[in-house]
Amino acid sequence: MTVRSTRQGAVRGRPGPDGVVSFLGIPYAAPPFGPLRFRPPAPPEPWTGVRDATSFGPTPPRAPYAPPFDALIPEAVRPGEHCLNLNVWTPSPDPDAGLPVMVWLHGGAFSNGAGSTSAYDGSAFARNGVVCVTLDYRLGTDGFLRLPDAPDNRGLLDQVAALRWVRENIASFGGDPDRVTVFGESSGAMSIGHLLTQDGARGLFRRAILQSGACHHFLRPASADRIAAHLAAKLGIEPTAEAFGAVPLTELLPAQGALRAEMAACPDPELWGEAVLNIMPFEPVAPELSLPGPDLGVDLLIGSNREEYRLFLVPTERLDAFPEERLRGMAAAYGLDPDQALPVYRATRPTASPGELLDAVATDWFYRLPAVRLAEAVPGSYVYEFAWRSPQYGARLGACHALELPFVFDRLHDPAYAAMLGPRPPQAVADAVHRAWVAFARTGDPGWPAYDTATRATMAFGTEPIVETDPRPEERKLWEGVR
Repeated sequence: MTVRSTRQGAVRGRPGPDGVVSFLGIPYAAPPFGPLRFRPPAPPEPWTGVRDATSFGPTPPRAPYAPPFDALIPEAVRPGEHCLNLNVWTPSPDPDAGLPVMVWLHGGAFSNGAGSTSAYDGSAFARNGVVCVTLDYRLGTDGFLRLPDAPDNRGLLDQVAALRWVRENIASFGGDPDRVTVFGESSGAMSIGHLLTQDGARGLFRRAILQSGACHHFLRPASADRIAAHLAAKLGIEPTAEAFGAVPLTELLPAQGALRAEMAACPDPELWGEAVLNIMPFEPVAPELSLPGPDLGVDLLIGSNREEYRLFLVPTERLDAFPEERLRGMAAAYGLDPDQALPVYRATRPTASPGELLDAVATDWFYRLPAVRLAEAVPGSYVYEFAWRSPQYGARLGACHALELPFVFDRLHDPAYAAMLGPRPPQAVADAVHRAWVAFARTGDPGWPAYDTATRATMAFGTEPIVETDPRPEERKLWEGVR
């Protein structure tokens, strides 16, 4: 059965192997252009007859990744205005099957990425009895630039609209709207961190998996205003939605890419505010850090990769060129006392170069400690660390940022991942990671003890999965009291 009904109309999907049917490019909101540009997402127009849903829809406008990341992290580009769409993979023709549902939010620093790349094909989840949904949301200027005549965080509003579509329609695809797990990586996980505290998202998901992102990365309004003013000045316009809407995308998208390059080249807090620490000019805007409390009512699985920051140091050849003085400056900017902290990091890495120590420090600040803080705030959460090391770049890429993705989606042989994984990635690790994600979506228990401050149990997904007790405690303690 390849035709299903939604509130907007019927859709025809595409049957695949093992009984999985995919429904691609279904609109969950109206095209965000014309009078709807820089506005909250509007409902999609209904249609008559049966809509073909056998190919992916358009992707939101965005500037491409700069080299070498364009080769390491390929992303789909499909022009068109109907870019607020989603994709469903289901194993069941029965609308009453009541299967668990997983909704994926892609990463890309709030500026890149697409839910419709082959890397995020949901077939493996469907084969394991889960209805899998991926989606696109507005990025960059359209999704996250703060403007006085537009609502903040339009990309997050898109995500909420997609989750609301899932709640209203997923039963037709065999899913249970009361058993929804939202999962995401990097900025997708950071988005979930913000959704956890937003009233508009309450009740739309029961569980959440946050991979390499949590609640700690956002822009305060004053910093977001500076970035908007700077981008407007580059384009010679006023920093308003009306003015940005008049700029052709052929000018706007290159300017977005140039803005991030300028920030990286001149990380001056007077120009960019706190964005200089993570070099992300487009982020959710919030007045202050907000962590959910113990009464959250959402089961959490949270984690990071052991050497996240190597993705940004090894392919760019910065790992060996990073000077000691800059390492000390970065540690201080993150809130550490370099004289106290760097000897602690060196104690377990006695031969490490300044660049290798920066990887350890930046990984903790950017990814690991936000995960720990969220787990501490919500008792009963589960914590993991992805520790399998890639053999690429002379085995120096390590357990870097985004490396867990092909293991989560059980797509080790997808060509999109080849540059990062190398020739013989271990299927046993993919089996363990994918199985844990499916188990969590089904039951709320991924298969190891919950995290608490007594044991700090953490599942380490290395060559062999093993539960570790309080990994690297002395390094963790350095960050006590640091945001």
